[in-house]
Amino acid sequence: MTEDPRAARRGLGWVRAVRVGSANRPKIAAVRATLRPYAPEARVTGLAVASGVSEQPIGFAEIARGAANRAHAALAAGADLGIGIEDGLVAVTSPGSGHPSGMPPHLNLGCAVVTDGTRSGYGLSSGFAYPPGVSERAVSEQAPIGDLFDRLWQERRGEGGGVPSGRGVGNVGKLTGGVLTRQEYGRHAVVCALVRFLHPDLYGEPDDTGEAAA
Repeated sequence: MTEDPRAARRGLGWVRAVRVGSANRPKIAAVRATLRPYAPEARVTGLAVASGVSEQPIGFAEIARGAANRAHAALAAGADLGIGIEDGLVAVTSPGSGHPSGMPPHLNLGCAVVTDGTRSGYGLSSGFAYPPGVSERAVSEQAPIGDLFDRLWQERRGEGGGVPSGRGVGNVGKLTGGVLTRQEYGRHAVVCALVRFLHPDLYGEPDDTGEAAA
């Protein structure tokens, strides 16, 4: 017997107002695209908030903390759900992953946090590697990797110099030839963060009727 896909939507039936802790258009668009099938009546808006972490987060703990800070700040501004998305670099330290410079390679990961003030769901994007020279400088200098990559891309490809790529197709969009855009990259993380809200009964939490699983 095939499960009715609508069953997964019951956990968000009450959502009407969603605020994203960012004014970044691809992030806001990612949240809108994610919520469309689950909460079609929800209004999604963005709000510039402080992440509470460094401009270039390093390590999963700092990335997740930045996303959570954004989500809670967005919720506090007035919404049913607050959503934060934060990107950063995570070291890959598996055997054989070393680099001649002595610094382990790093992957860029995006973390999304969704909160209603009581529950918080976490989700991750896929990961990709920036060119070594860019990621090494970002880690050693704690410089925003987006700015470093934009300069490299302009120097090597002769493109850019206008709107930062993070506000367009994104660096991942440039590196994948537009196959995976910044918006879609963020959407994956938000979908994963929503899982506990989509199936509250499996987590022993109230659904949109207020009833919790036994």
